[in-house]
Amino acid sequence: MFEDIKLDRRLQLGLEALDLTEATEVQLAMVPAALTGRDLKVSAETGSGKTLAYLLPTAQDLLDNHLKRDSGTLALILVPTRELARQVLKQARQLLEKTGLEVQAITGGADFKYQQSLFRKNPEIIVATPGRLLDHCKRGSTDLKGLTTLVLDEADRMLDMGFRDDVISINEFCNTDKQVLMLSATLKHKGLSDVASALLRDPKTISIGIVRQPHSSIFHQAILADSQEHKDKLLVALLKLGGFTRALVFSNKRSTASRLAELLSHNGLRCDALHGEMSTEDRKQVITRFSNGKLDIVSASDLAARGLDVKSIDLVVNYDIPRNGDDYLHRTGRSGRAGAKGLAVSLITAVDWNLSNSIERYLDISFERRSLTGLKAHYSGPKKLKSSGKAAGSKKKRSKNAPQKSKTRHQAKKDLGKPRKNNTTGKAEKAGNDGFAPLMKRKKD
Repeated sequence: MFEDIKLDRRLQLGLEALDLTEATEVQLAMVPAALTGRDLKVSAETGSGKTLAYLLPTAQDLLDNHLKRDSGTLALILVPTRELARQVLKQARQLLEKTGLEVQAITGGADFKYQQSLFRKNPEIIVATPGRLLDHCKRGSTDLKGLTTLVLDEADRMLDMGFRDDVISINEFCNTDKQVLMLSATLKHKGLSDVASALLRDPKTISIGIVRQPHSSIFHQAILADSQEHKDKLLVALLKLGGFTRALVFSNKRSTASRLAELLSHNGLRCDALHGEMSTEDRKQVITRFSNGKLDIVSASDLAARGLDVKSIDLVVNYDIPRNGDDYLHRTGRSGRAGAKGLAVSLITAVDWNLSNSIERYLDISFERRSLTGLKAHYSGPKKLKSSGKAAGSKKKRSKNAPQKSKTRHQAKKDLGKPRKNNTTGKAEKAGNDGFAPLMKRKKD
């Protein structure tokens, strides 16, 4: 409850205007901690209420201690995109309507001189994208020497977009004795610790919501495949190697889960399917047989990834790459439970490369490459890679003999020399009337 957090009456009125009475988990954890003045590193998902979690303590501090006219920017909120800047600006103005605090946004794409005029009005709070703000800092448009609070919202995304050096440079223009609040979807992002060590002093860490980190007891491998037929052969060979107590094979479609169950059974493996088209009774029966050891393998859709808790599952095979990192966590999390070791193997074709790479980056893991004797794929990965690790597309070369496309739009030959017709009236228009010319006076009969 916000009533449990000591806030200025004007901020309470702002919360009432926003019809907010219940504080979210990140707000309950972050607001009191930020009000102590300590630097914070916060892990929170989008939609968790993090914007209010830093706006409330920032505004409260300004109302308590720093309301001096002509003191320049007092609080700076850096965000990665213009869209997020607009969202933060809107919510900040709604919250602070009764406080007298002024908030402005400084982003790329807007008129530079107009933004300079905004700085001359000395708004207490600035919401900005790093690139444009750094331009203003270098040109002396803004004064950050009196800054009391620096907020880095979606810090991981700012790093992904290449703003690391801009953020570090902006910090050099700021007051050194300031509070820094760093918010990120994950604190495991590469490069985040480097920025934190440069900007934050003895920060307190707060983690809220889903932690994008696989179990440390699970080993992750990938086997490259050429086609569906090749994947079928790899799957059978992998499971015939044994070395596991129970195995789950995941696919993205129910029909594929059923087909693979038949394929594995045909090859002498004790396997059955588990998916959403089965009745509740049939699903329970499969899980019971799996738990009792009457089945060694279950071929499942993602239905089984959520809530299936069977002991001694030590192998998970992704026949199809899951659609995102969270699904990968749910699938592979069925193994390696209660401290036991687990193995997750993903079969990757050329069309799966970028998705698997995204999952590796999202979870900050690296799949160990593996091959099976006699079944090594001809595909060895993309010929060209982007810096992200994804496949780089190749532009198609135009044939020398290919006709050049015209850059002008041709009018139908039958209409050449004729005046164009108005789409609504069907009457001919005189040339040159583009919709902005003054209306012609109608001649009297």
